[in-house]
Amino acid sequence: QVQLVESGGGLVQPGGSLRLSCAASGSIRRPNPMGWYRQGPGSERELVATITSGGSTNVAESVKGRFTISRGNFESTVYLQMNSLKPEDTAVYYCQGGLYGMNYWGKGTLVTVSS
Repeated sequence: QVQLVESGGGLVQPGGSLRLSCAASGSIRRPNPMGWYRQGPGSERELVATITSGGSTNVAESVKGRFTISRGNFESTVYLQMNSLKPEDTAVYYCQGGLYGMNYWGKGTLVTVSS
């Protein structure tokens, strides 16, 4: 069983930045890939970005150039650096990790972009 715990959400003004973190525990093996998804008000959950253990990334067009995903070197940790935030980025952000063919999810962290 893998547990994923997100942190770093909060309220930020348009144009601001936030860094989300997600730590995985409960397994000797590191989840792969790991990533971030989000669900805005009245919307379905959507991909934000994923990263493999080899460093390959997949980033949604809507955040490309503003958001950067990265992994910790020695920990089962994934980060999402979010810059130039827009009101439409407001959502609950979920961490995801794949292991042995199963997807695991964190409980989510709320990001609100508002003036």
